[in-house]
Amino acid sequence: MNLTHIEHLGIAVKSLETAIPYYENVLGLTCYAVEEVAEQKVKTAFFKVGQTKIELLESTDPEGPVGKFIEKKGEGVHHIAFAVEGLQETLDLVAERGVTLIDKAPRKGAEGLNIAFLHPKSTFGVLTELCEDPTK
Repeated sequence: MNLTHIEHLGIAVKSLETAIPYYENVLGLTCYAVEEVAEQKVKTAFFKVGQTKIELLESTDPEGPVGKFIEKKGEGVHHIAFAVEGLQETLDLVAERGVTLIDKAPRKGAEGLNIAFLHPKSTFGVLTELCEDPTK
C-alpha cells in the first residue's frame, strides 16, 4: 500500500454559505472551489492548508450520506481521506486484510479524483476515504 499524504479532511456542515465565512474570515483561508457531486448528494467547498485540503460537505438531500450523518451526529468531522497510488490494488489489499469496504471499486469524486470509502466499523470509527488522482 502506498499512502502518499492526507488528501483532505471532510467536515459536514448544514450550510456552506454559513460555514465558508468562518474558514475565510476567521482562519484566513481561501475557498478555491465549490462543486456539487450529485451522485453523493453533496455540495463541497475546498480550502488548502499546506499540502492538505479541508472539504466542507453540505448535503443536497436529507436522505444522502451527509444529511443522515448530520441528523445523527450533528456538524463536524465526517471523514479523513488519504491519497494513494493504485486505488484498486489498495482496496483489494485492505479487503484481504479484513477491512469492510463501502466501495469495492473506485468511483468519481470531487475535483476529478477517483475515490472509495472504507467502513468505519473496520477503521476504529473513522470513515476513511482513499483518493487517487487519475492524471498522475
